[in-house]
Amino acid sequence: MTSDERKLFDHLKSPHLKYWVPFIWFGNLAAKARKEGRIRDSVDLQSLMTEMNRYRSWCSLLFGYDWVGIPLVYTQVVTLAVYTFFFACLIGRQFLDPTRGYAGHDLDLYIPVFTLLQFFFYAGWLKVAEQLINPFGEDDDDFETNWCIDRNLQVSLLAVDEMHMSLPKMKRDIYWDDSAARPPYTLAAADYCIPSFLGSTIQMG
Repeated sequence: MTSDERKLFDHLKSPHLKYWVPFIWFGNLAAKARKEGRIRDSVDLQSLMTEMNRYRSWCSLLFGYDWVGIPLVYTQVVTLAVYTFFFACLIGRQFLDPTRGYAGHDLDLYIPVFTLLQFFFYAGWLKVAEQLINPFGEDDDDFETNWCIDRNLQVSLLAVDEMHMSLPKMKRDIYWDDSAARPPYTLAAADYCIPSFLGSTIQMG
């Protein structure tokens, strides 16, 4: 980010995250380039905007994962239930023939331990499913619906009013006059810089 871009970025007052600001600049710059004929076809402009919107959606999705993650207790319940249930089934549901008279197996336990475990585990899964069905509730781990509406309204107004055709000062990048530009390498990566493979028949005479 250049100093001029940083000034514009900081000048835009918003209580919310402003990762979307460079995307607005991109859209304004693409519209300007189309008007000036630098982008010759509207189909090309549409392709650029589609890719930009896709990248912006990924950034929004990443922010959503960072903001509202699935609570840890949900994953703990499911993991504990699966491993404990199948371990108990492996041992507890083996068939023993009562007519054989196995030593130590003459006591009939009438408490359905494994059925109770099944009930507890499946009831826990039911609660998880109920929370995932209604993620816009009033629990601590649910989405803040009012915040989402306020944020989207404020960002929309900023994008339309404050940032309409607002572009930072254009500057040539460091690769402008270099047709054989190469990205910078670290000292550790410089040893792995190898020439491009040109095909097995390049030396054929």
